[in-house]
Amino acid sequence: MTFQTLSRAFFVSCLVASLSVVGQEASELKAQVRHSIDELAAFIAIPNDALNHADINRNISWLTEKFTDRGFNTTVLPTEEESLFFAALPMEADKPTLLMYMHFDGQSVDPARWEQADPYKVVLKAPGPDGTWEEKPFSELEEDIPDDWRLFGRSTSDDKGPIVMLLNALDLMKKTGKELAFNLKVILDGQEERGSRPLPAAVETYRELLEADYLLIADGPTHYTGRPTLVYGCRGITTVTLTTYGPIRPQHSGHYGNYAPNPGQQLARILASMKDESGRVTIPGYYDGITLSPEEMEVLKSVPDEASRIDADLQVGVTDQVGSFYQEALQYPSLNIRGLASGWVGPQARTIVPASATAELDLRLVPETDGTRLKGLVRKHIESLGYRVTDSEPDAEMRSGPQLLVRMEESGVTDAFRTPLDHPFGVHLVGLLSDQFEEEVVQIRIAGGTVPIAPFVNALDIPAFLLPLVNPDNNQHSPNENLRIGQLGYGIQALYTILGTPLSE
Repeated sequence: MTFQTLSRAFFVSCLVASLSVVGQEASELKAQVRHSIDELAAFIAIPNDALNHADINRNISWLTEKFTDRGFNTTVLPTEEESLFFAALPMEADKPTLLMYMHFDGQSVDPARWEQADPYKVVLKAPGPDGTWEEKPFSELEEDIPDDWRLFGRSTSDDKGPIVMLLNALDLMKKTGKELAFNLKVILDGQEERGSRPLPAAVETYRELLEADYLLIADGPTHYTGRPTLVYGCRGITTVTLTTYGPIRPQHSGHYGNYAPNPGQQLARILASMKDESGRVTIPGYYDGITLSPEEMEVLKSVPDEASRIDADLQVGVTDQVGSFYQEALQYPSLNIRGLASGWVGPQARTIVPASATAELDLRLVPETDGTRLKGLVRKHIESLGYRVTDSEPDAEMRSGPQLLVRMEESGVTDAFRTPLDHPFGVHLVGLLSDQFEEEVVQIRIAGGTVPIAPFVNALDIPAFLLPLVNPDNNQHSPNENLRIGQLGYGIQALYTILGTPLSE
């Protein structure tokens, strides 16, 4: 079964399940999906380039109007860079507080690479033959909308779509008389695509305003099967740049090839010493502190990774064996060579001994591994190979010393975060999603990538969960980003159910 067929079949069942509520709720949900399409198109029409201050301000104005219309008190929270948008409904003392995080900015667009004239003008398309997409006029949208039709436009999925799903879930609750089970606060980021650098400091400044019992992050795609998905954390990241040195200037390889030290060879030796043939890091202590209980392993194994599918997508026949399967591999810190440079290659290749060689490394982190400590282990390992490690460009005196040199430059650390799999609120969410959509929920203990929200989560020190709502093939950060209309129904119903169900149920 192809992904498109599987995805289509699942979301038909999701929409049917979501419409299994009785009478008014079913009718109102259909109407709400239709309304959300128009509202999302209006939101997308406001450009949201994270590098453009005026764009961010115009989006904040739109958000202020829409959240105020739903009864929220709203405010703009200044930071050292772009402001955050904050909204809260009136608090009730007997209810727990749920804080929701999303972002409304997007990466810059290259209109020439889009299959539409304007990435900020939503285009409606239906699946055509041979994987093509056929543009449809919005006049063809009726109450019963084909869930496999899609809305194409920048930020339809990442992350304006989920914001509109929340607004329309609240509308649906009001229309059906369903009471909110939580005090609801919403924090919306205007520079997530730039890394959200001010977030940790903003938490300290606005900590009292952001206090909550739980944090729900509505961002990212569901599992590729299309099943309801809940993610309990994300890995962190830090980076290292290693530079080795040969002669002060590139030298003729015939004259000096057996004499001048070759920095490319040095760097290759260093990098090769860091991992064994199975891909496991050999640096002592790199994996210290990581254990997986039988219960955790059971959850990891329940994720339908299908190694054959991943391998086919990657076109690899041999994989690293840091874990015995994909999800287990994500539970460990990585050490990745993300770039190499020395001399010249291809048509520009020259018969020289290069002057230097550089490797860029990224280290993905898990909660058990401190990024500063891991970088210290990398430094210690290089020193154990007989190199002198320096933090600055070596001068003539250092270059003339008795040891080969390695310059090591370090970035800051974005920590990982992870909420325990058995946290009561997580158990509550899994139960709601499973019951509502009659599907086993895909539970991902920790996502492989890093999100800028991680320092925010750790600073708030509250249990956090990622609730992906958009289709996995949405082309986020790429031309032709899109959102399946069936996802609007899924997201509205998921949030309607979560926000309207007390913890005791």
